[in-house]
Amino acid sequence: MSEITVRALTEDEWETYRSLRLEALQESPEAFVADHAAEAAEAEDFWRARMGRSDRLVAEAEGKRLGVVSPGAAEDNDSEDAGQLFGLWVHPEWRGRGVAAELVGQSAGLAERKGLRQLFYWVGSDNGRAVAFASSFGFRPTDDRRPMRVATADGRDEQEIALVLAPGEDRG
Repeated sequence: MSEITVRALTEDEWETYRSLRLEALQESPEAFVADHAAEAAEAEDFWRARMGRSDRLVAEAEGKRLGVVSPGAAEDNDSEDAGQLFGLWVHPEWRGRGVAAELVGQSAGLAERKGLRQLFYWVGSDNGRAVAFASSFGFRPTDDRRPMRVATADGRDEQEIALVLAPGEDRG
């Protein structure tokens, strides 16, 4: 199996992020709170601004881009020492081969280096695969729930899960 590497994208690599993001929106539209056509129509300044809002990590092997994740500030959390994972996506051909684990592991390491103590991730309550993956990585459910941010006919919700990065208080 090929060695998977993960690296941070720079602002000047906005086109790489754009390409991965649009591929993710097209392949897994139900997983994101965005529309492929709308984001595809956005200009360079939109993408450059987005690059500045959080880190963008890309996984690569064999000269291919395999997946992406965006570790950044926690949206719904008042704690200054908490971060959040956004937009985790792995190309279908590379799922189950350790790419997501590398992306999450590098995100956790980056968060720790920034002095964060917890990393949050919102997952669909009925997404057993994502919940199992995150649990195996050390994420634990919190009491927080919210309606799915993507439109669903059945009113599904998301649950917040947390990874404690350093000793201290646990939200779960």
